Amino acid sequence: MSDHQSRLPTVYIPHGGGPWHVMMDQFGGRSAWQPLVDHLEALGRLAKERAKALLVVSAHWEEPLPTVHHGRSPGMLYDYYGFPDETYHLSWPAPGAPDVARRADELLRKAGFEPGREEERGYDHGTFVPLMVALPKAEIPTAQLSLVAGLDPAAHLALGRALAPLREEGVLIIASGMSYHNMQGFGDPRARPASERFDEWLRGAVESPDAEERDRLLAAWKSAPEARACHPRSDHLVPLFVAAGAAGSDPGRRDFSGEIMGVRVSGFSFGRAD
Repeated sequence: MSDHQSRLPTVYIPHGGGPWHVMMDQFGGRSAWQPLVDHLEALGRLAKERAKALLVVSAHWEEPLPTVHHGRSPGMLYDYYGFPDETYHLSWPAPGAPDVARRADELLRKAGFEPGREEERGYDHGTFVPLMVALPKAEIPTAQLSLVAGLDPAAHLALGRALAPLREEGVLIIASGMSYHNMQGFGDPRARPASERFDEWLRGAVESPDAEERDRLLAAWKSAPEARACHPRSDHLVPLFVAAGAAGSDPGRRDFSGEIMGVRVSGFSFGRAD
């Protein structure tokens, strides 16, 4: 197997809204969500075929320092509110990946970061909701990495660059967020045009043939059309920067585009040949 074939891609996935995967009838019907289900199931097949472990960067975990989860058996963190009781009993019992966590810690330190350490925090819904769809058997060891408070784009691109060697060590880097995340806009038909303009800019940035130009564009995302209308706060966009940083010179592409709760949402991958 060539180096290119053995090197795993990096991916940025939309994780949807709350526990949507068990509430599709209430959130517009299964047909509305089926494209995202199909996309996540394809990601699950890729993971089962090629990955020994996952490293997940969720929009729902921020710390003062980039913090790596070293726990062996993470629990569940139901970090959503106002949903039916049964959604607070969901389970995705994937084992932790302390060996991957140690390696990530080593790579971050080598790149000049001072990573924090966590062992108790559970899988938040940015992790367990999409992965319950992608990998319902929860068999692949999973490490977690936080975002860094302040959400600086350049810092998160650098985080990704530091972690890039994991791709050749059987670790699939999954960045989980939403390419549109304005809670006031979901379900409002007036928000769709703005979501489409920003989404098209984001596609162009990710698919830039020059990786340095791609990273420059992403770092300057606030100047994009409708940027703040789509992301009043950038926590759900910043995971994309980690995935892009870890991509190195590998090309990016939009591999999911659909309507979620009335707005245009996309997913992206880097270095994916299929």
